[in-house]
Amino acid sequence: MKNIILIGFMGVGKGSVAREVIKHSDYLAIDTDDLIESMENKTIKKIFAQDGEEHFRALEKKVSVWLQTNVNSTLISTGGGFYKQENLKDIGVVVLLNSPFEKILQRINSHPNAVKKLKKRPLLSDLKAAKELYNTRLPEYLDLADIVIDVTDKSAFDCSKELLQKVKDYV
Repeated sequence: MKNIILIGFMGVGKGSVAREVIKHSDYLAIDTDDLIESMENKTIKKIFAQDGEEHFRALEKKVSVWLQTNVNSTLISTGGGFYKQENLKDIGVVVLLNSPFEKILQRINSHPNAVKKLKKRPLLSDLKAAKELYNTRLPEYLDLADIVIDVTDKSAFDCSKELLQKVKDYV
């Protein structure tokens, strides 16, 4: 089986959907941001603050090469910018989880740990810049995706069922 790679804007629900997919399938799941935090022994926020975005993107590249070489039959949740890795399609089938920017913010803000979730995402500290980033990334996400799942107002369970149904043609 091929890997499934979840892409999408930060806060769209990649981690939540991944947790549901592994409950209802034989896939294991890993998260690229978690791998990077483990490699560096610090949070994404600290990596951005102390080392800068360029260093973080270099760590994403390192992770992408490792995934391509060492990982198979796994669901891979990615950070919002991980989609720019040149070898993404060589790692697996690319699934975009998509929702309008305002709905993503609503989803984050309605979460019981909303403050923690916002702190974890340094690029969401400036909402105007975040919206511009979303608008820039969306066409790139759509161009890259093998499968698109609209997650707007859907449960993670419903999204996971749709994902598993749609990936059957690719894996």
